[in-house]
Amino acid sequence: MSEPTLCRAPVVIVGGGFGGLYTALALSTIHDHPPILLIEPKERFIFFPLAYELLSGELQTWEVAPKYNKLFTGRRIGWLRDTVATIDIKSKTITTVLGQSQKFGQLVIATGTRLETFNIPGVREYAMTFHSLRDIERLQQLLKFVREHPDKNRRIAVVGAGPTGVELACKLADLAEGAIEIDLIERSNQLLNSSRAFNREEAQIALSKRDVRMRMETKVLKVRSDTIIMSGPDAIEEILPITKVVWTAGLLSSLPIISPNPPIDKYGCLECSEELQLSQSESIFVMGDISSVATSKQFPLPKTAQVAFQQAELVCANLIAQRKRLPLEAFHWNDLGEMISLGIGNASLVGAGLTLAGPSAFQIRRLAYLTRLPGLSHQLRVATSWMLSESY
Repeated sequence: MSEPTLCRAPVVIVGGGFGGLYTALALSTIHDHPPILLIEPKERFIFFPLAYELLSGELQTWEVAPKYNKLFTGRRIGWLRDTVATIDIKSKTITTVLGQSQKFGQLVIATGTRLETFNIPGVREYAMTFHSLRDIERLQQLLKFVREHPDKNRRIAVVGAGPTGVELACKLADLAEGAIEIDLIERSNQLLNSSRAFNREEAQIALSKRDVRMRMETKVLKVRSDTIIMSGPDAIEEILPITKVVWTAGLLSSLPIISPNPPIDKYGCLECSEELQLSQSESIFVMGDISSVATSKQFPLPKTAQVAFQQAELVCANLIAQRKRLPLEAFHWNDLGEMISLGIGNASLVGAGLTLAGPSAFQIRRLAYLTRLPGLSHQLRVATSWMLSESY
């Protein structure tokens, strides 16, 4: 594509999660930026690191999940509320589920993840997830019911002891107020496998204090409407009565159909260069949880918002550099540390020279995420809300 044609062609961003949204916002701040079109089916962006505080009512929906149209006010970002079905690399055309067709000059694929069931029977039919506002609402309704009708024979089983599972189990235990048992089920021999040792130890303490039963080295074999069948370290099958299963055990890349077929790694992620370009087309960039960056030292990158934030900055810079025919920069992840929510008003963190747990860590975590909320205007509105709530 010639330089004058490229300058007129839009940047199309597929997916409005951390990578896609923050790339669009960064592009919109550049003087005389190219046309920007974000394609995202949901009405609201969800800042998932604070979703646990939304579940508990510590934060409000508009703070954690602002509407896209409000975030885009005055920014000259187009938004198509639809889902991309196919991407044709040769013709530089995408088609959507609702039948629309759109040409692109440059494309950013940031479609995120979907539920991984590991082909375990019953997961898709009977398990809840923690991946949307609807999931949060359903959990709130369940917690309200168990508090109003306490029964120690009821149990919520959280499957997966990664960050989501651990943070969710702590928050559920606090919110249940002893009205229901909480079990945390993990296939490996420890929780938070990829986390810092300090955070892992603090999580173990937090879960124990809340009487969360931790079932390590336990494999889920089948999920039913009122039971879960498991196999523990001794390989003996156990049938556990449950009220609800919450599945946080795994996610898969969620990709549209791409033609011709792109190279995909063993994790189902799109292989891309260090500049985050798809190998088949220099005008297509890949980011977030679906990207597999071609570098042995950093492979695989953690599937976290922190990585997506940093990739968004780079992709924005490389999109503009490409239009100006300037050299592109390689992605180098800067590990800024790790923060984990461990119940109401409690957290643990390692980073920026700090190793801290408790209420102070909770406040630092909240302030750190305040600075990462999308857009300065939204940050200021949320900060004002927090200050006013603290004054009462």
